[in-house]
Amino acid sequence: MIAVREIFRSHDKLGEVPVWDSEDQALWWVDIEGRRLHRHHPDTGTTEHWTFEQRIGSFALRKRGGLICAFERGFAFFDPPTGRIEWIAQPDTDPGNRFNDGKCDRNGRFWAGTMDDGLTRRSGSLYRLDADLSVHVMETGICISNALAWSPDDTRFYFCDTPERQLRVYDYDAPSGAISNRKLFADLGGDPGNPDGGTVDCEGYVWNAQWDGWRLVRYAPDGTVDRVIMLPVQKPTSVMFGGGDFRTLFVTSAIWDLEAEALSHQPFAGSLLALEPGVAGLAETRFAG
Repeated sequence: MIAVREIFRSHDKLGEVPVWDSEDQALWWVDIEGRRLHRHHPDTGTTEHWTFEQRIGSFALRKRGGLICAFERGFAFFDPPTGRIEWIAQPDTDPGNRFNDGKCDRNGRFWAGTMDDGLTRRSGSLYRLDADLSVHVMETGICISNALAWSPDDTRFYFCDTPERQLRVYDYDAPSGAISNRKLFADLGGDPGNPDGGTVDCEGYVWNAQWDGWRLVRYAPDGTVDRVIMLPVQKPTSVMFGGGDFRTLFVTSAIWDLEAEALSHQPFAGSLLALEPGVAGLAETRFAG
């Protein structure tokens, strides 16, 4: 049985999008509803926090330093030492939408999707922000954008619209950043939970955190379930490999709407967790712009 440990008790209402900084040996993540950004150094146990006026849905590290962020209304650069925010674009004009999950592809382009804040309309879109700061619409008709990841050979792109309870796979052209030929990758069917944030490991298997499912699932490249890891939290939200050898799997989680009775049985809810699944992950690419 794989041991799951608590790394930091952050009490996140909606912890999300963990990102490992291999240069600084630190783990970054957000609390979307708390409008907070966290950075934790496992070696020292120190943790820093930043709070924003807008919710921050996702982010990536930049080659030039600082972060590229998808705040609720759009894309912006953020410089942690100074707190400076530099707006780039606000492509989604629907007032009922906000940005959600996002990450960089291996060519340094930042992808992020929007979602309906009311969790019902298919009003969201998936966007790609290139190094020249041009914005491209990649998908539309989305309720909740989640689970962005790329296969190690850069031929496949994974994504989900959470309420569909399915993971999608697309053909991916790495030089151009184009996606095509959308297909079903995995159907949760009668399984517990809903697909949330994900990543891939060095063997090309897809890891997905499953909201309300108390679990992580590792899918083989053909979409079959390879492994299920049960967690001590009801609402895991996303996963990311990190540590010096990329063999630690970090997991974010949410308190969301859990009441006192439920929380009394899962004290790790809303915390940053970690485990060693016996396989290594891949380094995250920094935004090239």
